[in-house]
Amino acid sequence: MKHADEPGYTNDIDCYIKYGGYDELKKAVTMKPEDICAEVMESGVRGRGGAGFPAGMKWKFLDRKSGKPIYLVCNADESEPGTFKDRQIIHKDPHQLIEGMMISAFAIQAELAFIYIRGEFFQGYRILERAIEEAREKNLLGDNILGSGYSCDIIVHRGAGAYICGEETGLIESLEGNRANPRIKPPYFPAALGLYQCPTIVNNVETLCDVKHIIGMGGKEFAQIGTPGNTGTRTWCVSGHVMKPGYYEFACADITLGELIYDVCGGLRPGRKLKAVIPGGSSAKVLRGDERFTGKLKDGTEFDWGIEDIPMDFDSLMAAGSMSGSGGVIIMDDSTDIVEALANINYFYAHESCGQCTPCREGVPWMRKITQRMVDGEAREEDADLLNNIADQIAGRTICAFGEAASWPVQSFIAKFKDEFVEKAREQAARRKEGKAAAKETTLI
Repeated sequence: MKHADEPGYTNDIDCYIKYGGYDELKKAVTMKPEDICAEVMESGVRGRGGAGFPAGMKWKFLDRKSGKPIYLVCNADESEPGTFKDRQIIHKDPHQLIEGMMISAFAIQAELAFIYIRGEFFQGYRILERAIEEAREKNLLGDNILGSGYSCDIIVHRGAGAYICGEETGLIESLEGNRANPRIKPPYFPAALGLYQCPTIVNNVETLCDVKHIIGMGGKEFAQIGTPGNTGTRTWCVSGHVMKPGYYEFACADITLGELIYDVCGGLRPGRKLKAVIPGGSSAKVLRGDERFTGKLKDGTEFDWGIEDIPMDFDSLMAAGSMSGSGGVIIMDDSTDIVEALANINYFYAHESCGQCTPCREGVPWMRKITQRMVDGEAREEDADLLNNIADQIAGRTICAFGEAASWPVQSFIAKFKDEFVEKAREQAARRKEGKAAAKETTLI
């Protein structure tokens, strides 16, 4: 199929069909739904939204015996700072998403599908609405799709722009018209009790697009791309201090972090050195540019990597102490003030906390106040330990993973760069002391 970035490609349905679009949907509706699910399971594809949970396994958990309607929800909220791949898919190749969704909906026999899109993506919303209407006119969704006897439509729902709606149960609450407070799991696993308390599958945009290609090439062949446990391709969103920021697609583990930075993105700015990398969006733990990583992978393989040697896949980044998350790679060179970087992250999470859990509601704004005070020149030497202690009391003590999302940056920044926090505190204390002495001298004069 012609690539969306190539000259002459447009995002309308005629161009998509011209280059093979919807061929996989035509194939899928002639298959048994359970056979499609088996192909997705065999492919080993893992969710591209953050957690990396196997999509086929999630589908397998679906409660098909409840007698209730089944729903499919596409998570297009994409609110993780540093991440912008799903938006690009929606803008440049919306029919790839629609085709992947309809194949997935047929596989799980969903009665209705939803795209939950971030409120700020207004242009993306308009593109999707037009694309859905185009597909409906050609009987590619709606009633009796392609004469198969199966009917399913897609509704695009605009959120109000809340980070917490990226969490699947918070998204479901918002989709139902409620405040987006995440649900307690168990019992509210979406595969059993999801939208309207019915079995629901929630998958990310990129994950659903992969389903189209799995049906096209077969799960076994798809699994040959990448490495075992890290199959298929991954789109990485690179931002920060590189010469060519952007989004780049590679087979999992087919490229190292160093190759991504220097070969693909043109390297760092002239005269700068690599200081730190956040490899999976702002909630992922930061990695130092000068540290080494040793240990064993899941298959027992021993590794000894510098940061530039880390393969870009789920398991390798986890083994290095971080995660691939949503694929947002944030590069920081040696001009970065680490305290200011953390203050910026803390400001975001304090603003986005839904406030349902006390540790988040009280702890995250507290961390924001401390780092903001440090930026404003009032840092204290004990602030680093205080920040770490607060983060420790949040992580693992909340209903959803927002607690970890807010805590991991603090914990990792302190663990990797504590000397900079302490140094800043001492420098500011010395300046405050000099200022007081000067003020006292002026008063005496």
